Amino acid sequence: MQSWGVSTHLTVTSSEQLTPRLRRLWFHSDDLSAFEGNESTDRYVKLVFPKPGVDYPQPLDMKALRGTIPPEDMPVVRTYTALFPDVAAGTLAIDFVIHGDEGIAGPWAAAAQPGDTLLANGPGGGYRPDPTADWFLFAGDESAAPAITAALADLPADAIARVVVLVDNAEHELPLPLPSGAEVTFVHRETGGDLVEAVRALEWPEGRVDVFIHGEGNAVMHGIRPYLLRERALTREQVSISGYWRLGRTEEGFRDWKAELAAAESAT
Repeated sequence: MQSWGVSTHLTVTSSEQLTPRLRRLWFHSDDLSAFEGNESTDRYVKLVFPKPGVDYPQPLDMKALRGTIPPEDMPVVRTYTALFPDVAAGTLAIDFVIHGDEGIAGPWAAAAQPGDTLLANGPGGGYRPDPTADWFLFAGDESAAPAITAALADLPADAIARVVVLVDNAEHELPLPLPSGAEVTFVHRETGGDLVEAVRALEWPEGRVDVFIHGEGNAVMHGIRPYLLRERALTREQVSISGYWRLGRTEEGFRDWKAELAAAESAT
């Protein structure tokens, strides 16, 4: 979703600590009608984080703010997967990766209590597991784990799937809703584990695969994508692959990196 789309206010109702660094917040909204008919498992929202010390007109409206306050005072926007949206109940969950005091969203989520609110815009999204595929491949780091979770929950109970998730160590391995035919590999970065190598090392089941791989941009776009499209000769229709973030860059800087990558690829 590149435009602001539909806005709604989310109110924290409860939380779960899934791993030492992954916290799930449950929210309620009076209006989740924008999710009606959205069947994407990678559905996401843009969360709006006001900057401390700035007095914003209420209710907060990003469209109305543009051009009325200095750019440096604009709220910070971060993109997150929206899990388990229930339009009738007005509930959804969002998983946040916590890096101590680093970043904007993580510290907010670490301190969030019931009653805290956020403005959300969306949803966007574009992937859902292909029901005609023979098997499924999911891979990514913690940033992709929520969308992988949603995709796995959408599969038939006996689906064949291979799942690769990069985490710090065994303590950070998260619970996943695995169908009976699924096998999961957790790759530990603290012992030198590498997502690209782990995907390349997989033994592939027979039949046509449907792929969803997202995470750190360089590993995903320069490491895994060429392997899938060139060496494995998969078609682009079989593969949903993109970076969710880039090492050493903010989300704003990552958007610039993605635009540069797209421009470079279109020129070749």
